[in-house]
Amino acid sequence: MTTPPSDQPNADGQPQMIDEQSFFGMTHVGMKRQNNQDQFLIAQLNKSMLVGETSLPIEKQSRLFGRVQGHVLLVADGMGGHLAGELASSMAIDFLVERLLNNVHWFFQLGLDAENEFIDSLKTLMRETHHRIQEEGRQNAALDGMGTTLTMCYVLWPKMYVVHAGDSRCYLVRDGEVERLTTDHTLARRMIESGGMKPEEEAGSRWSNVLWNVLGGKSENALTAEVRSVNLHEGDAIVMCSDGLHRHVKDELLLDVMNECESPQSACQRFVEIAIDAGGDDNITVIVARPETPPGLASTISIEAEKPLDPMLNYETYNPHDTLPG
Repeated sequence: MTTPPSDQPNADGQPQMIDEQSFFGMTHVGMKRQNNQDQFLIAQLNKSMLVGETSLPIEKQSRLFGRVQGHVLLVADGMGGHLAGELASSMAIDFLVERLLNNVHWFFQLGLDAENEFIDSLKTLMRETHHRIQEEGRQNAALDGMGTTLTMCYVLWPKMYVVHAGDSRCYLVRDGEVERLTTDHTLARRMIESGGMKPEEEAGSRWSNVLWNVLGGKSENALTAEVRSVNLHEGDAIVMCSDGLHRHVKDELLLDVMNECESPQSACQRFVEIAIDAGGDDNITVIVARPETPPGLASTISIEAEKPLDPMLNYETYNPHDTLPG
């Protein structure tokens, strides 16, 4: 697993890695699929500048990092024939990251007066991603109709914004209780909300896997970008996952795993084991995060020679024959 540098230098003056005691993600192809159409990303956001020329005692082509501004957590579950679903989920995350990196206002702390505008910009970002995937599908018949779910957590402590389309999920674990922060955009859930189906019938319904709202796809309807704002507390945990996990994990079991596992890494491993033990009939992806209050408000500068970004940023994958780590 590779992780991006943080803003806090270590004893050697080099930036540290993202703390795996706070953030960890894992994806597994499952036991019955030939390829993995899930994607995930865990990343820090911090302002930086690349030094060209200076009279200061700083080497050229060094990058100066400011303190961490926030974190972005992403889970995408692609759909489509052959490799189209894998491409759709990759495109969604790539496009979102490119937009985040090239819009400086994403990095600043938000005042209350700017929150509504910020939420609108999150919805716009999702719709732009949706149209980008649809356009790619129109230009290539083999990709026509490809789509993906997308769930993003944007953490600016103590605020967290959850942006969502599809049936991947985000849970908040707080004080021994589990709260689901997203809605499954399936026909079965719509039928329950309209009174046409009982909640206990959802899991066994043929409509439970039929999505009415995804990024891409063939629908001519406008994308519905679900956004939720949450105030985080010390001790909160976040669990994000694709349906290859949550169909096998009820709230009680999710809470048991979070209580029993000492780290996000061990929790992720346990969740994947549960899904595989249940048959592993779909790709399985999970992120577990325990965000903490950033230490102090003063900006800290660290220096790192400029390097290309690792395309496998915080990405860990297994094939069906791998032995899960203990």
